[in-house]
Amino acid sequence: MGTITRSFANNITSGGTFDATDLTGTIPASNIADASVTNITAVPALTATSTVASDPPSPDAGQIWYNTSDKALRAYIAGAGSWATGGSLNTAQSKGGSAGTQAAALAFGGETIPTVVTGATESYDGTSWTEVNDLNTARQYMGGNGTQTSALAYAGGTSPLRAETESWNGTSWTEVNDLNTARYGVGSSGADNTTALAIGGAVPSVSAVTELWNGTSWTEVNDLNTARDYPGGAGTTTATLAFGGEVVNNVGNTESWNGTSWTEVNDLNTGRGAPGSAGTSTLALAFFGESPPGIVANTEEWNGSSWTEVADLATARRFVFSGGTQVAALAAGGQEPITAATEEWSKTEVTTDLE
Repeated sequence: MGTITRSFANNITSGGTFDATDLTGTIPASNIADASVTNITAVPALTATSTVASDPPSPDAGQIWYNTSDKALRAYIAGAGSWATGGSLNTAQSKGGSAGTQAAALAFGGETIPTVVTGATESYDGTSWTEVNDLNTARQYMGGNGTQTSALAYAGGTSPLRAETESWNGTSWTEVNDLNTARYGVGSSGADNTTALAIGGAVPSVSAVTELWNGTSWTEVNDLNTARDYPGGAGTTTATLAFGGEVVNNVGNTESWNGTSWTEVNDLNTGRGAPGSAGTSTLALAFFGESPPGIVANTEEWNGSSWTEVADLATARRFVFSGGTQVAALAAGGQEPITAATEEWSKTEVTTDLE
């Protein structure tokens, strides 16, 4: 437990008298009974603010300090985000699956021009896209998650509906066990090709079905509260955020998955179907999508409780290949019309004065 400095309070004897013979030094830990802390049930959150003569050279996100030279209370926080042009896909396409990060992404399947379905796969290194091995089953409106070297592709098609699942090992695709329910327009989340969540979709009417992939097979788990197709998804199989989608019209409904069930939380400010998505269940990004009367370019950030509108994309579109984090996201391809354009979202952390 450490040591406690002697004081007037801890120099009161068991008989109630005051022992003034020694008011200096510390009380040995062996003299402090463990029972002295057994009735403590909670400790309030504490914030430590350091006092420094100059700003820290490499502060941590959320760090606060007082600069005595400038007489200013400062914090290191996330600044405003913006979209910038990245390297274009080799083949303009949309309506496919995607995985990875802004600097290491994978885009697969979809349509190259309306009604022309593809299994093409491209890999992004943060600068340019490279064509790699195709899916075994060409399809559009599919789900996808994972990393550039460990991804999963599933569902898709319209006629016929697809239940096929394929696993990517960084070089090629391998067919594995099918979904229990064939469908298209699913939302997706998951860390790699051994974990995935297939969310909603159409069978062909809108569905609330959720399936969990354990690396070998799919298992049906608890349904969404609101059936829909084309929702966005962000997170892992134990903590996912599903947002937007289509029911009859585009919706802003957002639901949080805790590994067992879905809970309704605050809606998007702009309801939309087929949005791009990035991030986690507590720090997510929703961008693009379709919202009557047309396609939108706006971006929204999720802070774990609510959505906030931030900067727009350069070109409004839907059905993009997307991935990354809330501070470094990627949006490639999409329509209308079908495009090869890539945009990169960046949000830097900055030092700011607290007034």
